[in-house]
Amino acid sequence: MNNITTTIDTFSLNKHGEILCGDQVEIMKANTNDKVIVLSDGLGSGVKANILSTLSSKMIATMLSENMAIEECIETVAQTLPICKERGLAYSTFTVLHLINDQTLEIINYDNPAVIVLRAGKAIPLKTMTMIIDDKKITKSCIQLEENDFVIALSDGCVHAGVGASLNYGWELANIIDYLETMVVPSYSPKTLTKLLIDECNTLYENRPGDDTTVVCLKVSKKEVVNILIGPPEIKENDQRMLGLFFAKKGKHIVCGGTTSQIVSDYLNKPLDLSLNYDDITIPPTATIEGVDLVTEGILTINKVLNYANDYLENNTLFSDLITHNDGASKLARMLFEEATNINFYVGKAVNPAHQNPNLPINFSIKMQLIESLVKNLKLMGKETTIHYF
Repeated sequence: MNNITTTIDTFSLNKHGEILCGDQVEIMKANTNDKVIVLSDGLGSGVKANILSTLSSKMIATMLSENMAIEECIETVAQTLPICKERGLAYSTFTVLHLINDQTLEIINYDNPAVIVLRAGKAIPLKTMTMIIDDKKITKSCIQLEENDFVIALSDGCVHAGVGASLNYGWELANIIDYLETMVVPSYSPKTLTKLLIDECNTLYENRPGDDTTVVCLKVSKKEVVNILIGPPEIKENDQRMLGLFFAKKGKHIVCGGTTSQIVSDYLNKPLDLSLNYDDITIPPTATIEGVDLVTEGILTINKVLNYANDYLENNTLFSDLITHNDGASKLARMLFEEATNINFYVGKAVNPAHQNPNLPINFSIKMQLIESLVKNLKLMGKETTIHYF
């Protein structure tokens, strides 16, 4: 499984009228190859629930990442957090996904909906053992992961969706599984599946969630390497070295920028074919070079991709545009956000004379800032990202 990796996405809806979410997700690396993901659902809603779930998720993730036994974790959390006067309970419910070497998944659940594992588009049964710890019923499962598996953890806001409105008893777990089995396709990213589930919950709540609602999705997939070349090198003599390193890398190859595209065309001795079709009047058309997976304009396209990235990490309101549009920025964003697991940037530091026009809002400094901001956002998405300057 050396060529296998896992990607994770999560999204929450706040209970209607609440500024803070009572659900929290903590993702922590246990060592080089292990991760601990904790979804915690604080009792009640609002500030109190937010504090309880934040403390619970942080403490459990930290202790488990340090190899503390689950019994000790629960006892410590129960003894540390304040008691809820209304319910007489000390902490929130939680689900733990302990990912070991991207191969083995340990699932620990206390009073949250059962975790769903989809394999080949169908939910598979999990062998579960039950433990009683500090008078709490804890369930534990362990599974060997396979390529294209999806693992979905939910807070109870998902199964409560629609109660008293569109559904009498809420969106029960069996109904959620039926929905997932109908909708999921292997090419989906965790973001796509999370978005589908959250949007459906919000629809069932008639856009007024009656509870904090959170989805965590983990996907097992092959590593997909994308290499992106932006701008010619600062010293002309480094053209061959930069392009040699770029094309020596396995994976897909993307070239951004007019001058850069021409240099690549000369290097490969392949024609640069320009398109005159504008899928979006604000984004210059793409081009084609044999041996290159995508050729786009430079700074305007990167700026649009950065806008997509900012939105992708927040409310994801532009997701439909990103998935369906065929302009250069949308295509580039899909490759970086939805397909790539590992991204290598090759950035030339030559100054474009056109960007030195004082009447234009773009200059070299802004270009570098855009690229660095995009790299930062990609890392926040969980992409393994490197950047090389020339």
